Amino acid sequence: MSYDLHIHSCLSPCGDEDMTPANIVGMAALKNLEVIAVTDHNSCKNCPAVLTLAEEQGIVAIPGMELCTAEEVHVLCLFESLDDALRFDGFVAEKLLKILNREEIFGKQEIVDAEDRRIGIESYLLVNATEISFDHLDLLMQEYHGIYIPAHIDKTSNGLISNLGFIPPESKFRCVEVKNSEKAVELKEKHPYLSQCNIITNSDAHTLGLIHEPEHFLCSESRDRKDIIKALMDVWKT
Repeated sequence: MSYDLHIHSCLSPCGDEDMTPANIVGMAALKNLEVIAVTDHNSCKNCPAVLTLAEEQGIVAIPGMELCTAEEVHVLCLFESLDDALRFDGFVAEKLLKILNREEIFGKQEIVDAEDRRIGIESYLLVNATEISFDHLDLLMQEYHGIYIPAHIDKTSNGLISNLGFIPPESKFRCVEVKNSEKAVELKEKHPYLSQCNIITNSDAHTLGLIHEPEHFLCSESRDRKDIIKALMDVWKT
């Protein structure tokens, strides 16, 4: 199944205002993507509209967010159900540093329904760090029935390796994201832990044109979200 599991909507202050749920799903359909995830910074509040619209287009949408940990490590959190994602959203909101957003500097943070109507805004700046430590994610994902995927670990900022300098030996994640897939071999050589992980590549799109073409694929037993999430955790045979 072709996928792009790291897309920002207009809820992220760095996301283009055209990144509404309808436009994202429409572009994914145009590009023949089969699985998508909208992963806004520290929020899942545009996931309900995305899931509704994706179902209409025959696309599997996985509810998620891009969490910023206390160490300022960016992590994709994906969930089996919308209810679990929204419960986690509420938990994260309580752990987010409470700094008011300034739209003229950082951008708007719009919550949009399935008809592309703005139904609210997030007042606090979503790109801030939370009080959630990276080493607490294993237990949290068990509680909220999700998985976590360290994001863009090959980048020099906000990545697990760049910010911590190493991969914690007690880690249990089995999937990581790289921005540049050509760096996967080098990363595995430097960090043997990654040899037991799936390495995926997503767009991290903040504009519609950057959403991936159907060029990256995963193998799942079915189109059910539970099976797709299981596929991300089961190391692929290559």
